[in-house]
Amino acid sequence: MLLVEKVRLHSRFTPDLHKLTQLICGKLTRQLTQFDGKYPAACSINGHYPLTDNTDWTTGFWSGMTWLAWQMSGDPQFLDHLQNQLPGYGERLRQRHDIETHDLGFLFSLSCVNAWRSTGDPAAREYALQAANLLTARYHPTAQIIQAWGDLNDPQQQGRMIIDCLLNLPLLYWASEQTGDPRYAQLAQRHAGRACDFLVREDYSTFHTFYMNVETGEPVKGTTHQGYADNSCWARGQAWAIYGFALSFSYTGERRFLQAAVETARYFIAHLPDDGVCNWDLQLTAPGTAKDSSAAAIAVCGLLELTRHLSVLDPDHGDFTRQALRIMTQLCDRYFDGENVDGGYLLHAVYNMNKERGVDEYCIWGDYFFFEAVSRLTAPLAKYW
Repeated sequence: MLLVEKVRLHSRFTPDLHKLTQLICGKLTRQLTQFDGKYPAACSINGHYPLTDNTDWTTGFWSGMTWLAWQMSGDPQFLDHLQNQLPGYGERLRQRHDIETHDLGFLFSLSCVNAWRSTGDPAAREYALQAANLLTARYHPTAQIIQAWGDLNDPQQQGRMIIDCLLNLPLLYWASEQTGDPRYAQLAQRHAGRACDFLVREDYSTFHTFYMNVETGEPVKGTTHQGYADNSCWARGQAWAIYGFALSFSYTGERRFLQAAVETARYFIAHLPDDGVCNWDLQLTAPGTAKDSSAAAIAVCGLLELTRHLSVLDPDHGDFTRQALRIMTQLCDRYFDGENVDGGYLLHAVYNMNKERGVDEYCIWGDYFFFEAVSRLTAPLAKYW
């Protein structure tokens, strides 16, 4: 096996992680040359990534992978590639191409914020702050949520928040750190609070989507966009909850976010199949149900982030660590692809089952979070969001 099961300490992984780091950085080197300034699409088609310009909501994950490769290897070529990508983010802002979305956090945290932290590039900082301003413009003050997508004034679109947005909030926390203006972080904290109130159910499973009345602030209904059913539990959404609430706790210190992260993690773990890699919806248990390796990779990162905020005397600390390593072992042994230069790094992901898109394919966010999981195991104290 690439990794050793039943290990308790990250340091025990070091020899195998060194080999894994070499494999993923070597493959990324070949891809950056072959893709020639383009970006992999959100998901592969028949095992091959179509290439795009910086136009999709997912391009930040590719930029994030180049930054993580630099962090792990120290090879300056990766940081050079990230720097070369930055003008495309500025052009995207100028053209206002597909920026009417909460996914600005995914786009600009992993590209421009990382570049600013690493190089002090003032253009990167400016692009990220512009994106943060656009994200705050999607905030409904009465409902206290950031609308995911859709026209802010369209009654059919208004008031939609989704669980994914928790990973976009770090852009706002960062903006407050940079500017000294607390409003960015306050909006993020309020949105996280509403997500805690309405996206998390009483049993700590999660809705993918919830609608709020933007005029009164009252809850309307919980639904799904990518899960099996409105009352089921979409695996990737549950993984976003673990990670997102842990991050909001790290920035705000609000204890209910930590509790939400712990409880959603317990639910996720309790609904894993025997091999430890989640089905695409946690409530689907029939043999042959499609896996979602991308959700598993997100969960690993979320669990590792969560353990940073728990006492070593807390039983959950040890359990969450063991579960993260168990999942990561399976991903490395049975899902990792270090060869296919036209494809990704984690086999058997699901983009959108309901639209039959990216089913049993590579997904670029799965690749990113696999990189992040490797980096977290080698540098557990580094800052990632």
